[in-house]
Amino acid sequence: MADDLFAHHSNAPLPYPSPAQRSGAHELTGRMVLALLLAFFGVIFFVNGILVHKALSTFGGVETDSPYHEGQMFGREVALAKAQDAQHWQIDAKVTAAAGGGAMVNIAARDAAGKVLTGMDATVSLERPTDRRLDRAVVVSEDQPGHFRGTADVNTGQWDLVIELSRQGERQFRSVNRIILH
Repeated sequence: MADDLFAHHSNAPLPYPSPAQRSGAHELTGRMVLALLLAFFGVIFFVNGILVHKALSTFGGVETDSPYHEGQMFGREVALAKAQDAQHWQIDAKVTAAAGGGAMVNIAARDAAGKVLTGMDATVSLERPTDRRLDRAVVVSEDQPGHFRGTADVNTGQWDLVIELSRQGERQFRSVNRIILH
């Protein structure tokens, strides 16, 4: 009986077509699998290469030319900051929108007693916190003793206002303040 059952099913059509019945269908070969794998990973490597190139060529964030040199200068910067704090100078800076666009910077410098600081040279810059390529130097001039004024062509957004005051080439004061220009 089991033989009859088996014989009966052996004459039944197969649920899938035999190779002879598949006319025009491609057979999956080892070469085809290899070609598909190479094409798949080739596309992935190509796209990753483009993304890496874009990431490296457009990075303009925080960086330093010589991290070793910056580390060596850290002790000197700490000593300068302590000496600056001991002076108790009063430096007032105001940044406003300039009439023709950009920003106008006004700086008033006084000593601990409130007397105007004279004989100082000022260096001012507006630096983008995220992209050094957008940093702008502000050309300032002393329009009256202890008062400096200058303008810079900058866009709206966050900026670091960096002010340095020096006397005879030696830095006496430095401040960095985050500001938002509207």
